[in-house]
Amino acid sequence: MTPTSLAEVGSSAAASVGVPGFTDVLNLGDLQHVVICLIDGLGWRSLQEFGAHAPALIALAGSALHSVFPTTTPTALGSLGTGQLPGAHGLVGATFFLPETRELLAPLRWKKDPLPVMVQPETTVFERVARHGVRMTSVAPAKYEFSGLTAAVLRGGFYQVAEDTAQRVAAVQAAVRGPAKSFTYVYWFELDRIGHKSGVGSAPWLAGLGRVNTLVDKLVQQLPPDSAMIVTADHGMVNCEPAGHVSIERHPELNSDVVLIAGEPRARHLYVNPGCAEAVATRWTQYLGARAQIFTKEQIIESGWYGPTDLDIADRIGDVVAVAEGTTMFTSLVDVKSSALLGQHGALTADELEIPGLIVRT
Repeated sequence: MTPTSLAEVGSSAAASVGVPGFTDVLNLGDLQHVVICLIDGLGWRSLQEFGAHAPALIALAGSALHSVFPTTTPTALGSLGTGQLPGAHGLVGATFFLPETRELLAPLRWKKDPLPVMVQPETTVFERVARHGVRMTSVAPAKYEFSGLTAAVLRGGFYQVAEDTAQRVAAVQAAVRGPAKSFTYVYWFELDRIGHKSGVGSAPWLAGLGRVNTLVDKLVQQLPPDSAMIVTADHGMVNCEPAGHVSIERHPELNSDVVLIAGEPRARHLYVNPGCAEAVATRWTQYLGARAQIFTKEQIIESGWYGPTDLDIADRIGDVVAVAEGTTMFTSLVDVKSSALLGQHGALTADELEIPGLIVRT
């Protein structure tokens, strides 16, 4: 049986507090209060390996869920927030070509242009929760409140600014207080940032995992009776040493006929000259061998990794998509800083795809 997808986490939470049109795949039951705590960058396998540094998390019941493809924050939060797979919500990568504007869109740096509701027009889970009369609260830092990504896939309800553990705990305590049903979303980004810079399992990363443990432990203590909290993530991460780096621009076999490079180092979208997709895919396959899986747009859609894909969304996907295997990564001049990071994600190894699905009930 395929593990539950991150796209079903928000839907299950909404169903548990009585919002119609959703299915409780996680079997949360009928609840008065539900909390989703999303830890950016915390893979299931990393948690199992380094669980001694997070005893409160390891003590929770649960199993691995699956993120979505590519295993990257904008795409994953898109699925959490809309309850749909990327082929429907349209955030198909860390960066991708947007035909409507004829430019690349980078959701993590997105402000107000293009209009988020134009890029992702479907009603979000949070909007449906709020419209049903359930108290809907998002708890996250101020810098994300008015971002394009939030407006596109996490819009709806009340946004409570919280910068540290104490503020998040206080915000959740307020959200679950009283007789009204509530749905609260809590976001913690620090572990992902540390993992990118220092690597999974490094001393700074382990210290960061300890802070995640403290946050979760304190949040559990705030839950009143008839509540549940789901602790999950958007993706995991792998350490990619320089020996596994493949520079796209330095190799004619890889750069020839490529017009635009998008995505991220573990999952590249390649937009190529008309009629050249098959030739580019063949050259990449021959050059990289077992280090990557190479697909044309049609093949990646047929694979089902994006889920059922709308025709207008298909135009956003690269003509060729390169998905890294092992600890390979495709560096590029289009994102020099990202290409220099140790910790990476985006591909479909178990370390990246499997995320926690930990549940505590009171």
